Amino acid sequence: MCILESERLFLRPPRPCDIQSMTAWLSDYDVARMTSRVPHPYNEGDAENFLALKLEHRFVIQRKSDGLFLGMIGLHAEEGYEFGYWLGKPFWGLGYATEAAHRLVTYAFEVLELETVHAGWFYDNPASGHVLAKLGARHNGSQMRDCNARGMALLCHDMLLTRADFLRKQAA
Repeated sequence: MCILESERLFLRPPRPCDIQSMTAWLSDYDVARMTSRVPHPYNEGDAENFLALKLEHRFVIQRKSDGLFLGMIGLHAEEGYEFGYWLGKPFWGLGYATEAAHRLVTYAFEVLELETVHAGWFYDNPASGHVLAKLGARHNGSQMRDCNARGMALLCHDMLLTRADFLRKQAA
């Protein structure tokens, strides 16, 4: 797997040394509840199990300036290419999610040669919807989706991003 770089970030493959950081940030209910797949409570065993999967196209979001682990981002190949991301709460609202998502989507379109990717956001996480809109993604329907941390299904808005819309947004 490769290392991707943006202005402030490295996106690199996860390693066993990331288990403590993953556990620290994902054990925060406010972080876990905004994801569909992360359980709560989250522990080191969950992080070890995730790393053992050796999934392609999964990256740690690491700040260049000090090497700090901020969160994770990745592409899931099931049911078309869906991307997802999460950041530790102290890093919300600082533009890291947008920067990491932009870099991942660039990789998806340029290296993987995908024509479309999609992502979802829960109704009570409009900040994630704003990140997706900044990339050029468009609303592609809404449905109920399971949230492991909350133990229930929630309204999730699906956003579709085409290569053409992404390139058009970048040119604007």
